[in-house]
Amino acid sequence: MDRPLTSTLFKLRSSCPYLSKTSTQQIAKMSTTAFLPGGPNRLAVRAQQCPVMSKAIEDKPDEAVAAAPAMSSEAGSFLFGNGPASVVALSGVGAKRPSAGKCPFHHGGEQQTRNYVSRSNVSSASVVAEPANHINRIHAKEGIRTDGMGDVSKCPHAKAAQAAARAAQQAADIALMSRGIQNPVKKHVQTRTPGSGLGIPPTPQPKEAPGFDYEAFYHRDLMAKHADKSYRYFNNINRLVEKAPRGHLEDEAREITVWCSNDYQNMSRHPKVLESMADTLFKYGAGAGGTRNIAGHNRHVEKVESVIADLHRKDAALVFGSCYAANDACLSILGSKLPDCVIFSDSSNHASMIQGIRHSGAKKVIYKHNDMEDLETKLKALPLDTPKIIAFESVYSMCGTVGPIEKTIELAEKYGALTFLDEVHAVGMYGPRGAGVAEHLDWEMQANGGARGGKKSIMDRIDIITGTLGKAYGNVGGYIAGSNRMVDIIRSFAPQFIFSTTLPPSVLNGATTAIEVLMSSNYTRRLQQIRTRETKDALIAAGIPLQHNPSHIVPALVGSAEKAKAASDMLLNDYGCYVQPINFPTVGRGLERLRITPTPGHSETDVKQLVEALDQVWNRLNLRRVDELRAAPTDGSDPLADLFRSAERDDRVPLWDDELLGLKKSSKSLEANTMSPVHHAVHHQSTPITAAA
Repeated sequence: MDRPLTSTLFKLRSSCPYLSKTSTQQIAKMSTTAFLPGGPNRLAVRAQQCPVMSKAIEDKPDEAVAAAPAMSSEAGSFLFGNGPASVVALSGVGAKRPSAGKCPFHHGGEQQTRNYVSRSNVSSASVVAEPANHINRIHAKEGIRTDGMGDVSKCPHAKAAQAAARAAQQAADIALMSRGIQNPVKKHVQTRTPGSGLGIPPTPQPKEAPGFDYEAFYHRDLMAKHADKSYRYFNNINRLVEKAPRGHLEDEAREITVWCSNDYQNMSRHPKVLESMADTLFKYGAGAGGTRNIAGHNRHVEKVESVIADLHRKDAALVFGSCYAANDACLSILGSKLPDCVIFSDSSNHASMIQGIRHSGAKKVIYKHNDMEDLETKLKALPLDTPKIIAFESVYSMCGTVGPIEKTIELAEKYGALTFLDEVHAVGMYGPRGAGVAEHLDWEMQANGGARGGKKSIMDRIDIITGTLGKAYGNVGGYIAGSNRMVDIIRSFAPQFIFSTTLPPSVLNGATTAIEVLMSSNYTRRLQQIRTRETKDALIAAGIPLQHNPSHIVPALVGSAEKAKAASDMLLNDYGCYVQPINFPTVGRGLERLRITPTPGHSETDVKQLVEALDQVWNRLNLRRVDELRAAPTDGSDPLADLFRSAERDDRVPLWDDELLGLKKSSKSLEANTMSPVHHAVHHQSTPITAAA
């Protein structure tokens, strides 16, 4: 038994009913005996069963009872993430707990108890909460809290719990250091709010009044989200304008490196963008003042729509509050107004497109992801004069695959369909002016001013292009671009557009500036792609399995929702690297991953630190490596291995090839993307850049 914890427990015996009647030998035995193999010790489980001690662990899970050696060892159970989480997960769901004595504010009554799951690690345990005990409300009323924010002197249980939790963390730290595991950043426990995800709620009290039980309905649906591991927690990440890609957590002293932002080009901090937004803000105020129809149409929105139309070489563009709204509006209006319209949708399309198709009421035909044979077979089944829309994406954001744009256009022209291309994750990233993959595929033509002499470029042949003012442009908003009449139809009929307040003038001008900056220079685009290559190559060399692709997305394959969450927590808390886990329903079950997005602001040192952190996390969680996935059975029983091998076999020539990047030629093929070694034609950056050229 750890000496600091032993000493503290002796001090607490007079105030804790359980400790006061338990022998020293029994306490020592419980502290060294695991509740279950590989799990926390029996004393930790007993502490979790105490309503006051469990409250202390709830408020400060990073100071939880020192079952830490079992919980946070390299081979430790992923159920506990990277720190001392709930131990009740091992003691059985719904198990009754003995009374822990009486509280002076409970008027002599016994405390009610409930199952507990740490809010910061709730996804790592399957526990159904029992009704909340009212002792917590009594403590709250009296100002008693064990998190250091309140007065614990009024209640011996709370005071004892706080002291024991502190001693437990000291013991855990000693055990961690004795195993040689360095913990470079102080563990962080985020204050959970309704907006960030409160976790498993207590079961609501039965409804006494007549009528439908709404709270019970909410509770059942939330518990279903927890059960299938699809409940989302939002981390409090505050990116710093002067230190990108750095940010801080809730505590400003806790700086971290952000590795999953969609601010792909760091334009949210570009000096010209910030200056434009500041000037506009102080001249025109914070808001637009209304919808486009009522006082909200202004020079700023006209300017950005003109620039977007020019970017995509289209007649017109229309700006929305988000590209989700733009996709939903465009597909729902066209699908509902075109007579007997049929919409063909790639199976990996974004939720906004799926929702737009659903809202349209049109018939939907789903074709296999990027499978042109399947698409053509389904197009053939309809009469030529039936209105059709083929909806697809250029860069699929969770896997990094790229849509076969030219082949899709050919099929659309052959079978009389409109093409609807979502370039959200490609605008600002590809093409000589940053118009996206459709422009990128005709690089020379587009770099020289576009198609001439009656010839059409690939981008010209796309009927409708949608994009975002967020992501690479570092702002907020979405848009559609196409013919004058198509845009006017959406402007005139889409409720998502008509009844929404116009984006603020400062946002519109900032977005315009960002587009213009990225239209005029490829510098940050090239540097971002170089950082992506470095990251992919280093990860594959370390044995971290990726879903190979020709884009800037770096999906590190995990294959488990619990382990993906645990890996993300470890990276953030133990290594200061923020990478969000991607779980069902965003990706299929068994295909869970960490989605990494390098930016021009990341340095070679940042890449090295990330790879080292991931390598250690893979070891600690016993995650599968490249060699294991390659050697897995090929009978279809292992979807993660099948995905990895399939992507590895595919043509992975990057969209930004060596010639476009200005890299020296080499015959050496690298593992991650069959790319040449990275020799910079642009100045080789070892420190983050501050602005686009």
